Amino acid sequence: RLLSTPVIIQFVTNMTKECKRDLLERLMKLGFDVAENEIFTSLTAARNLLEQKQVRPLLLVDDKALPDFTGIATDDPNAVVVGLAPEHFHYEMMNRAFR
Repeated sequence: RLLSTPVIIQFVTNMTKECKRDLLERLMKLGFDVAENEIFTSLTAARNLLEQKQVRPLLLVDDKALPDFTGIATDDPNAVVVGLAPEHFHYEMMNRAFR
């Protein structure tokens, strides 16, 4: 019904375990008629902030979320992005993040 109205529809989520492309595919399999630009995630917000601040992050996110950061420089990090990624929360990575 909403698609037949002049209302602008956006899908918003705070999920950090998968990239926008994977989320889009899942929504489409569920029968949603949605375009990628109609999806806004917390990873989208993080990427926008990284670009705005022009920083190089250490990405503590699930490997499935990394495609949302394609093209973002991560060498010599001066910022940290934290998502739901327990496999990255270990002593060595925490040391890198705090440095």
